[in-house]
Amino acid sequence: MSTIPSPAGEALLSVDGVAKSFTMHLRGGLRLPVVRNVAFSLRAGECVVLGGPSGVGKSSILRMVYGNYAVDEGAILVRDAGTGAMEDLGAGDPRTVLRLRERSIGYVSQFLRAVPRASALEVVADPLVRLGVGRDEAGARAAAMLARLNLPEALFDLPPATFSGGEKQRVNIARGFLTDHPILLLDEPTASLDSANRDVVVAMIREKLVRGVAILGIFHDEPVREAVATRILDVSRFSARLAA
Repeated sequence: MSTIPSPAGEALLSVDGVAKSFTMHLRGGLRLPVVRNVAFSLRAGECVVLGGPSGVGKSSILRMVYGNYAVDEGAILVRDAGTGAMEDLGAGDPRTVLRLRERSIGYVSQFLRAVPRASALEVVADPLVRLGVGRDEAGARAAAMLARLNLPEALFDLPPATFSGGEKQRVNIARGFLTDHPILLLDEPTASLDSANRDVVVAMIREKLVRGVAILGIFHDEPVREAVATRILDVSRFSARLAA
């Protein structure tokens, strides 16, 4: 994947004045505000951790930045790795969202959503194949990543639907870390892992930071958070619920 580097010190992600609410259609259209006036930026080599108690909107912010949730107001500007221009992902244009996901923003969610009957190796290699990497090379790189995360080789060719929670999470992490997206979103990536594999993931995060990747994440595992965070952003200040 060919990328245009960002000028030194310029933001790869800029969130400005973002607000989000949900409409409860089964409750007569009740509007439930979640966050408002969300504003922060993310630069190359930073690991910004979204902090604060449960329910303040951390996951909602992460999902808005990935384009899963539309914003009510404000802008989410993402630097397009192909052109170097800042694109407004928050505007919700599907083509913009898909283009930015393809080459600018990677995402590791808490839960693996895999294609039925696809093997673990195919699930992990798929993002590289979509970027034009040959299947043999993509498979070899996927296998190396799974091996680093201590997934037994006997599981490589099996569909991950029957894997344990920790095994599924390792497949998910391998898939998200295999590509070279300049921005990486992490939603509690170590929640189901044992201490040995948590250490592996911490090392992988640090390697990404050294290479200039900008990381935005949620880490409830305090030792992991302390090991990787360059800055903690308290989301409580944006919470519409706490302010209500």
